[in-house]
Amino acid sequence: MSDFKTRFSHLDRIGFGGAPLGDMFVSTRQSVAQDTLAAAWNAGIRYFDTAPHYGAGLSEQRVGHFLADKPRSSYILSSKVGRLLEPADAPELDGPFVGGLHFKRLVDYGYDAAMQSVHDSLQRLGVGHLDIVYIHDLSPDHLGEAWTEQFDIAMQGAARALTELRDAGRIGAWGLGVNTIEPCLRALDESRPDVFLLATQYHLLNPAAGETLLPRCDERGVGVVIGAPYGSGLLAGGDHYHYETADTATVARRDRMAVICQRHGVDLKSAALQFAAAHPAVSALIPGASKPERNEQNLALFDAAIPQGLWRDLKDEGLLPEGAVTP
Repeated sequence: MSDFKTRFSHLDRIGFGGAPLGDMFVSTRQSVAQDTLAAAWNAGIRYFDTAPHYGAGLSEQRVGHFLADKPRSSYILSSKVGRLLEPADAPELDGPFVGGLHFKRLVDYGYDAAMQSVHDSLQRLGVGHLDIVYIHDLSPDHLGEAWTEQFDIAMQGAARALTELRDAGRIGAWGLGVNTIEPCLRALDESRPDVFLLATQYHLLNPAAGETLLPRCDERGVGVVIGAPYGSGLLAGGDHYHYETADTATVARRDRMAVICQRHGVDLKSAALQFAAAHPAVSALIPGASKPERNEQNLALFDAAIPQGLWRDLKDEGLLPEGAVTP
């Protein structure tokens, strides 16, 4: 059984998701990125997550630049493997990232690639070790039908490499960082992960993981970090859902939830954060932030009072499963 929650009992309940600092959806000026990180630090946030994929190294570079003068023991830092970065003549625009550094991404879940990726991330971040390393996007939404073949490669490659690094004390923990549930379920059966970063798969509009993955993680003592608790923006008032433009049915469902929240004098964003954190398997949330003010707003929303009647109404109107865990 994993002892992640014991070893990482100091993990922030609200951390900092670094994807927006890789120019996700919009370009972010360097000064704004540093101000955003400073605001997170000043608000007391000490868990920072990033990845080579985010702006082809841009997010890692920005996070590392900010943390350069902070004692290494004073924060928790996670990054990811699964994509190596190779020099390119121009930034490679990939998925939601509209800018970045002059690199192209090479997908590789092998043993040597994972070792190289950790080494490269340490250099971009300017640190000597990572607390958590996730195998990134080992999932059908990224790899299509080839995901099962790549999963097998990763279990013999990246997972073996990260297990060796963990057991040697060179990283603190490892797991998967994915946007679907099935790879995490398989990883529990086939390897010894410590923690999953599960994005877009457990929030008010999509609580499915609460019936499948989260109970198994709770039983095994495997931690779960929830990424994109706003559904990648829709629950925060945006128009993106699971990193794409939301369809009208999902927007309508969000709006129905917002009406119920208004009836109880609650901000929908508060309900979104507190719902995602309520399950006992969940160790932390990492909502992304691309503006300084977002960090204090997220912390205030997380602490806001919510009457029990709101959760009852969401269930009575069929917007949450009856068995969903609520605060």
